[in-house]
Amino acid sequence: MRNIAIDEVDHFPRPVIAIGRDYPPGYLLPMHSHRRAQLLYGATGIMHVHTRSGNWIVPPQRAVWLPPHMPHQVKMQGVTTRSLYIEPEALPLAARSADCQVVSISPLLRQLLIEAVEMPLEYAQQGRDACLVSLLLHEIARLSALPLHIPLPNDVRLNALCQSFLQQPNIHLSPQLWARQLYMSIRTFSRFFQAQTGLSFSQWRQRACVVLALSRLAAGDGVTQIAWELGYENSAAFSAMFRRVLGQTPSSFLSGGSPL
Repeated sequence: MRNIAIDEVDHFPRPVIAIGRDYPPGYLLPMHSHRRAQLLYGATGIMHVHTRSGNWIVPPQRAVWLPPHMPHQVKMQGVTTRSLYIEPEALPLAARSADCQVVSISPLLRQLLIEAVEMPLEYAQQGRDACLVSLLLHEIARLSALPLHIPLPNDVRLNALCQSFLQQPNIHLSPQLWARQLYMSIRTFSRFFQAQTGLSFSQWRQRACVVLALSRLAAGDGVTQIAWELGYENSAAFSAMFRRVLGQTPSSFLSGGSPL
């Protein structure tokens, strides 16, 4: 099924509903949630996903996993999607407690998603389509998360500093600067930041730079320009950091290649 809203077909008595949609550049899905869990796969383009707990960038040929009833907003940049909407009781055990996360998509799962969109909404509960759905659920249980989440703190003051960084990222930003602004010692600030985000300040800063760079890389911006604007001395230093975080060079990651 293509280009139809899940709300129009959510009542169909099947554990999985597959929908394909094409979005124009810059299209914004405002904050909303689904009764079912959703696997939102972007065959092309970039998706910017925002929830109350953080931001995610979803590169081409990856997906975002959204648990049932999770409010989220998505900005589409030239995206063609394939979505699975899954009844909560049909979820594999491994997926039931998962938070929102960006996940890699295996070649098998990619082909299954393409095939699933072609199924009728009330597919036969015996035969090929039923087997396809069963295999989809098995593959969902094996999803592998990618470190493309920028966690945001609950503390209002720290959240404001993080939001400011996301507008003007700089890999050399000093934690001492933020500690002074929050009237904390550097030791107290480091513990506070870790407790609020789950990452050390340097890990968060590095991940934020990688995730924000991904969007620009996918839009066609050059590595050298991005590296310079993030504060790196050269593109080689940026590429080395990118590979440390994601296990691949920028060009390999965007093409959906295997880790190096």
